[in-house]
Amino acid sequence: MTVHEEAEPRTRDDVRKQFLALTRSCGWHRLEKRAKIALSGNDRVRWLNGMVTNNVRDLATGHGVYAFVLSPQGRILGDLYIFNRGESLLVETDQSQAATVLALFDRYIIMDEVEVADVSTKFATVEIAGPKASPTLRAAGFELPADGTLRFVDAKWCGFSITMTRGDNSLVENFEISASSEAVEAIKTALQESGGSQVSEEASEHLRIASGLPRYGQDIRERDLPQETEQVRALNFSKGCYVGQEIVERIRSRGQVHRSFSGFIIDGTLPEPGAKLQRDGKDVGEITSATSLPFAKGELNVALGYIRREALSGDDRLQVSGAKVTPRNLPFRQILTQ
Repeated sequence: MTVHEEAEPRTRDDVRKQFLALTRSCGWHRLEKRAKIALSGNDRVRWLNGMVTNNVRDLATGHGVYAFVLSPQGRILGDLYIFNRGESLLVETDQSQAATVLALFDRYIIMDEVEVADVSTKFATVEIAGPKASPTLRAAGFELPADGTLRFVDAKWCGFSITMTRGDNSLVENFEISASSEAVEAIKTALQESGGSQVSEEASEHLRIASGLPRYGQDIRERDLPQETEQVRALNFSKGCYVGQEIVERIRSRGQVHRSFSGFIIDGTLPEPGAKLQRDGKDVGEITSATSLPFAKGELNVALGYIRREALSGDDRLQVSGAKVTPRNLPFRQILTQ
């Protein structure tokens, strides 16, 4: 197999090897579904700060934040990353959310001096993850950003203009490299020659779930409230007004929500997304993502989902689809020692 081919697994053993690369060494894959939206104009910072849940006003050049876009009722309409590039802001989100985000931006730009441009087709992105990500990138000749979540640096590499960004996965180190499609082919070859392993979307999805990173449209839905998702990294309580802020502040002042996003160990058959968590025969939550994580000597059934806070006590009585369920804090750090 050449590095120009997709690393689609042929067997479960292939997936296991790829997942172990991501959790023990260094794996990489091309992100095919990343939308990038550039915001320019004199009002871009003030305007976007009033649109999202995190602080854009005080975001330094070379830094990024994760944020939600909310409805006036405080429901989550989308999630995104925002990077301050100095003369512009770059918004990144999943391609499935691009149309919604662009429509929201168009709706709320009234008299503001803000220009919106979908620049998704101008860039390709490679994600690199694993405990050996940094030495692998250095061996391939890349300059790394300064320490800190969502820091980025623009650089030249082998004659190509690239942007290197530190990711926000708290389980394993991860980076993203954005460049032209031509550059990405050279980047993939360099990563392979420096000891990185190409991995499939399936292996990458295993890592997402193991890391406890929710996906909008699956783990985060429009009916969910920001504090229910446990994504405190998306919220700033001192930035001032934004769409939906009143509801977020009301929840904060009351202390907590009734249910929260959590991880689960499944002792039995892996449940389907949407399966109800039960305690003493009563519904107390639901599964949103589930997978069997492949280790060197076996498999571990895990899931993500929501559970009512009062059901977290006496968790020995939790079940889903007939299987025993044990709540676990996220990420699933025990996978690094399996």
